[in-house]
Amino acid sequence: MVEVIFLGLAIWFQKVLLRRKRRQDMVEEISEDRNLSEDKNKERTSILRHSASHVMAQAVQSLYPQARLAIGPAIEDGFYYDFDLDKPLSADDLARIEIRMRESIAQDYQFARKELPREKAIEFFKKRDEPYKVELIQDIGAETVSIYRHGDFVDLCTGPHLDSTGQIKAFKLLSVAGAYWRGDVKKKMLQRIYGTAFFSQEELDSYLDQLEEARKRDHRKMGRDLDLFSFHDEGPGFPFLHPKGMVVVSSMLDFWREEHKKRGYVEVRTPIILNKELWIKSGHWEHYKENMYFTKIDEQDYAVKPMNCPGHNLIYKSKQHSYRELPIRMSELGLVHRHELSGVLHGLLRVRAFIQDDAHIYCLPEQVKEEVIGVIDLVLHLYRSFGFSDYHVELSTKPEKCIGSEEMWADAEGSLQEALKDLEIEYKLNPGEGAFYGPKIDFHIRDCMGRSWQCGTVQLDFAMPERFDLDYVGEDGCRHRPVMIHRALLGSIERFLGILLEHYAGALPLWLSPVQVRVMTIGERFSEYARKVERRLKDEDIQVEVDDRNESIAKKVRDAQVEKIPYMVIIGENEVKKGSVSVRTRFGEDKRDLNLEEFLEKVKEKIGNKVS
Repeated sequence: MVEVIFLGLAIWFQKVLLRRKRRQDMVEEISEDRNLSEDKNKERTSILRHSASHVMAQAVQSLYPQARLAIGPAIEDGFYYDFDLDKPLSADDLARIEIRMRESIAQDYQFARKELPREKAIEFFKKRDEPYKVELIQDIGAETVSIYRHGDFVDLCTGPHLDSTGQIKAFKLLSVAGAYWRGDVKKKMLQRIYGTAFFSQEELDSYLDQLEEARKRDHRKMGRDLDLFSFHDEGPGFPFLHPKGMVVVSSMLDFWREEHKKRGYVEVRTPIILNKELWIKSGHWEHYKENMYFTKIDEQDYAVKPMNCPGHNLIYKSKQHSYRELPIRMSELGLVHRHELSGVLHGLLRVRAFIQDDAHIYCLPEQVKEEVIGVIDLVLHLYRSFGFSDYHVELSTKPEKCIGSEEMWADAEGSLQEALKDLEIEYKLNPGEGAFYGPKIDFHIRDCMGRSWQCGTVQLDFAMPERFDLDYVGEDGCRHRPVMIHRALLGSIERFLGILLEHYAGALPLWLSPVQVRVMTIGERFSEYARKVERRLKDEDIQVEVDDRNESIAKKVRDAQVEKIPYMVIIGENEVKKGSVSVRTRFGEDKRDLNLEEFLEKVKEKIGNKVS
């Protein structure tokens, strides 16, 4: 009997040592290996940040014993933890929490994992008066759950974590925000503390510098300063574009239309409100209803469209098509509405109404690869034209829950892979992350601050043609299903404008600038000539303003520079006498006594070539 006990203890001890070795190996990789793959680095950074979120939660409960714990995951740029607290937290509170975190880190507490039977775990957290943890455990189907302890702090968690708190070297708490428990507006509003952590102080300092630069470039502030757009309490999440904002958006859309016309797209427009039955047929009522707005017309249910595809299918189905007509490339700059929670609204980057640069291509199966290549060529051309040359591509394949046969999926995935291969585009493979109706390619652009934005997407769809009974008459005289390709290139036009503003710090390229030239007078008596210059520029569709205020020329120049205006034309006595112009750029370059027509041609050439 004693031998059996000792044997059992030996086996248990071996398992403990093995688990510790695995954790230690992982921690050593985190601490020492800087030549890991991107995915491995992300995984290890996530472990670091999740460990930091536990240390933060311990510090909060130490300072505020009444605090109840909700959830605290690692996220892309850091971590957060949600707390139920009686008092609102401030920046001063964050500083106190950081001090207490450093004390925990200095103690170098071990992160210890323990598994409990589900019912015992519920009892354990009930005794600790942690109702949110109890609710989470009750929703877990597993018979056992894991908890992690460091020092006197215990949390429900699947892990993994670092070996000890002392391995957290560089962290910073960033902000506090409100967050509904489980994202449900009907549930209690909690306080969410955001923070971040890195392997070194140098990485943290670099990130904080990037955050400061992002604050300076905040598109919401620039939207106000440049008089481009605004938001109002009467329509939260619904942007109001001002005249200058419309100039920028119109320039974007004119270019978009021009490039699509060259590539054989036809433009359509579909209604904003459509009957409930359409959304049931498309699958949106079942899968997307929580993100939609509704109304009644003649006692029937209608929905405000969140997407354009069902309307395009009705247009396609309005007449019979032959294989000779395909591909049909149907585009729409459609206004869509999607219900977003108020807590996630963020300027133009997250809104409730936006223009989607949508298109749907109806083609033969053998045309898929060629059409995908055409879409990729167009999306990369657009990105380069807007000043984005740094991008990466992801290919997402068949998920566990999907429709369509194995053969259909294999053909679709093969077509997407071949298109990327033919264009010699490297991509990241996301196995199992495709849409339930087909595989997809996503495009992520990187701005000047290194931030990644997912904008373009190309998706193959097996569901919609089936649901809408779409067909074409083939060469054999029989009816066949077309392949449907969904694609958006810029995504939301409003969101893309926000990205552009932050990428260029408001100094938009010349061809997109709401005011391309400002003519300014040194004195009131030169206004007549300034207006003559203005009329000549307007004749050539240049966006031009005149500043003939009774102010010094120095102030007028400063104001124009603050407003990021590309060209400042200065008119004084010398220019009037010679019939010339003197020009100053927003970068401080000066050129005097230029011929107006030569200046005009130079501006037109730069606008035409999309040069700043």
